Amino acid sequence: MSNTSKVLGLGDQVVDQYVNLNVMYPGGNALNFAAFAKKLGYDAAFMGVFGDDANAAHVERSIDALGIDRSHSQVRHGENGCAKVNVVDGDRVFIGSNEGGIAGIEPIEATEADWKYISDFSLIHMGIWGNADHLLPRLSTMGVPVSYDFSDEFETSTIDGALGYIQYGFFSLSGMPANQVKVLLRSLYRKPNKLLVATRGSQSTLVYDGERFHELEPHVVEAVDTMAAGDSFLTAFLLAHVIEGRGIDDSLVAGQEFAAKAVQLDGSFGFGTPID
Repeated sequence: MSNTSKVLGLGDQVVDQYVNLNVMYPGGNALNFAAFAKKLGYDAAFMGVFGDDANAAHVERSIDALGIDRSHSQVRHGENGCAKVNVVDGDRVFIGSNEGGIAGIEPIEATEADWKYISDFSLIHMGIWGNADHLLPRLSTMGVPVSYDFSDEFETSTIDGALGYIQYGFFSLSGMPANQVKVLLRSLYRKPNKLLVATRGSQSTLVYDGERFHELEPHVVEAVDTMAAGDSFLTAFLLAHVIEGRGIDDSLVAGQEFAAKAVQLDGSFGFGTPID
């Protein structure tokens, strides 16, 4: 197995049920990362917990169709993760979820074979919804860069519990003024962080590298579906910067350009099917 370009999404996968359209799509922050990395030409894998219902089966079929390795995922008896949304003028509005289903009740556990598998990757992405933070202490000793999406619903305890183990942190801070974002990112930055990134919706994206800020103004496009716009951005940004070694500013542009394409597709990355 090559460790030069293989990346892992570790944590959450769900079905996003578009209630007003009666269609559902595979999604979830960690799975979206793997799917977008695959679309960008990388060898990608996903590791998480699946239920054993029809929703899980659809996600598994979609993963297999993309050629994403899921061999170290786990299947448990119970509901797969499911989020319910409506799409209004291209924007997705969340209306409820089952809190990750069985994955939220029985978190993923790693065997020694799993840890050996994980050690071969060159980048691992996790997120606040992945219910896998208990793996962070050991992950941090493996020499593999870890990125983490804190989304827009985080508490101090969550941040403190994860930031000390990761290299790349992402925050959704839509509507927060740039000067407040800068104060926040400076206060959060700590060893072993390399970059903290704040996306702000239709406002500029800010990146703090521990010394200075990098900023990219938005490029507004008409979206078919904004689901996973942030996930597509962070995936392309990370791959450009961490794997390809491109500069921060150039990587920001790569993330923006890929996200502009991703929002032209229904669902996070397609594979829609009628809701049963």
